Amino acid sequence: MEHEDFFIHKLEHRHIKPTATRLLILQQMYRGDEMVSLPELERLLPTVDKSTISRSLTLFLLHGLIHAVDDGSGSLKYNVCSDDCDCAEEIDDEHTHFFCEQCRRTFCLKQIQVPVVPLPDGFKLNSINYVLKGLCPECAAKQK
Repeated sequence: MEHEDFFIHKLEHRHIKPTATRLLILQQMYRGDEMVSLPELERLLPTVDKSTISRSLTLFLLHGLIHAVDDGSGSLKYNVCSDDCDCAEEIDDEHTHFFCEQCRRTFCLKQIQVPVVPLPDGFKLNSINYVLKGLCPECAAKQK
């Protein structure tokens, strides 16, 4: 687990005041390439008010600390952005996501950029949601 100073830096880097609750939420969200949903955060943080978690996610999204993906599971999934990520502002910085149909986890595939599709005149692209679906390595290995 990362040291608390690491999480304080992540918040301050995005101009978010580090509070004890925000640090708790961010620490639970920091899972490498695996994404987390609001219901999962509520389960992992039973002592934190649900509306506080929701407001913190909204704040994190607004400041580009995290990004959200609709993977088709019924709940948005969230992941912490790297310090140099501009996915909240730059379409070119969007990456692919993978939803495992067996364990229902969602992963960021940051090394695979989302292809930008040329749109007809008059259309303005605001965001891209590119989700691949199948089995993660762990679930695929169980099927062998």
